[in-house]
Amino acid sequence: MKEQLQKQLSAILAELQYPSVDVNFDKPKVDAHGDLTTNVAMVLAKSVGKNPRQVAQSIVEKLSINDSFLSSVEIAGPGFINFRFSNGYVVESAKKILSQYSSFGKSNIANGKKTNLEWVSANPTGLLHAGHGRQVLLGQVIGNLLEWTGHTVTREYYFNNAGNQMRTLAESIYSRYRQELGDEYPFPEEGYKGEYIVDIAKEIIALKGDSLKEGDTERSFFKNYGEEWCFKRIKETLARLDVKHDVFYNEDSLYKSGKIAEVIEELKKKDLAYDSEGAVWFRATKFGADKDRVIVKSTGEPTYRLPDIAYHREKFRRGFDLIVDIFGADHIATIPDVLNGVQALGYETKDVKVIIHQMVSFVNGEEIVKMSKRNAKTYTLDDLIDEVGVDAVAYFFVMRSVGTHLEFDIALAKEQSDKNPVYYLQYAHARIASILRHAATDGIAVNDISSMLSNTDFSLVKEKEEIDLLKKLLEFPEIVESCASSFEPHRLTTYLREVAETFHRFYHEHRVINDDKQLMQARLTVCLMTKIVIANGCKILSVSCPEKM
Repeated sequence: MKEQLQKQLSAILAELQYPSVDVNFDKPKVDAHGDLTTNVAMVLAKSVGKNPRQVAQSIVEKLSINDSFLSSVEIAGPGFINFRFSNGYVVESAKKILSQYSSFGKSNIANGKKTNLEWVSANPTGLLHAGHGRQVLLGQVIGNLLEWTGHTVTREYYFNNAGNQMRTLAESIYSRYRQELGDEYPFPEEGYKGEYIVDIAKEIIALKGDSLKEGDTERSFFKNYGEEWCFKRIKETLARLDVKHDVFYNEDSLYKSGKIAEVIEELKKKDLAYDSEGAVWFRATKFGADKDRVIVKSTGEPTYRLPDIAYHREKFRRGFDLIVDIFGADHIATIPDVLNGVQALGYETKDVKVIIHQMVSFVNGEEIVKMSKRNAKTYTLDDLIDEVGVDAVAYFFVMRSVGTHLEFDIALAKEQSDKNPVYYLQYAHARIASILRHAATDGIAVNDISSMLSNTDFSLVKEKEEIDLLKKLLEFPEIVESCASSFEPHRLTTYLREVAETFHRFYHEHRVINDDKQLMQARLTVCLMTKIVIANGCKILSVSCPEKM
């Protein structure tokens, strides 16, 4: 609907020989002001030498106002143009919800853009804790949004199974292994204290007995067993949330293949890296940083920046047009340096989108839920799923802007009432499903879309609450596109709640199941359209849509 209006206004501007400008629309804050408003007259006023209201008047005079498209056009305030669509046009437009069904909301605006989405990327040193859930679900929904708008998405998990963290894991498991065998063996000061380490040690005893007590100084068996154990559990947790990755990319492969050395050499050739004080430095000041950065320490150990620069170069080499990274706020200091390094290697940083999400805290009603690694009582993501269910986890982690702190209320997530946003949304879907089942017993072919389209008298859909609901449903494709382009999935949860609220208002004001069969079928069609939009939105959110509750 907005598209058609945009085309018409652009044609009018050309006819009036006004400068070509983007015609943008907003939704008026007050319903009485119409469905859409534009400030295009104010944008053009200075360049055409007229006051905004005069420009607005010249545009309005050229508009075709009739019952099939616009019911009213008004000039408001300093020169806003307000539009209201006719009821008939709204109803006619809404038919595509039925005809497109599970594809309603999909588009190809990205035209198959080859996109790499990397997220989660926890090293295999332990279980995913509950705080990981925010990134897990943000990536899941953003990947879905990108696919719904025409991106070809490769979902990627980047990890490191070498280095100090893995040595610490091996030592932690070995220590618990010895302790479980009854030995007085010290636990490493920085070791992993979780109960899962004891579980791994017990499994090794069952497999190997005490045969590993002596020797094996590199702890390679314990490292490899622990890595496989942890990765298996991480993947199982992700699978519970229907999160799947296409690629698991190992940081260590960058070293073994010589990619790290290649990056250092290339940066030095460009005089963007140099040796000093036994370390290798990147000339970050060339790119506006306050000081140069160490990329290889004097010990020979690289900092995080170096492999990340090499990794992103490999993404570009693999032919991706868009690279999306999702990081926690703890990565914020290194990101500019990595992007500067990518730019130094000759790649466009505008093609890298970095999403930083803030941290999560957990409450259970009034009680703060503490997650402490020090006392080994880590609240895992599996624990959270077990407590509140997959749907609440999926919904709650994306219902706030990534840039704001998220307080996850466990008690609210478990509550079966209108206060719980995911329950409220699912209840709307289940209520519609119940209405449609009842109608099917009366012989109305609610599952036959062709029949519903051809046998419904759409002229009977005219009540304010019906039209308001259809207008809200027709916003769905634009919401999906907007959420995908802005990487803001929380706006989809807000929209779906508005859909549920608007449906409930319609349902309470107008009886759907009634003695007038034609009117009943018309209202059932509106119900079915609502069910389709809720189901499509929930699919993007990885939230189920129960038929009964």
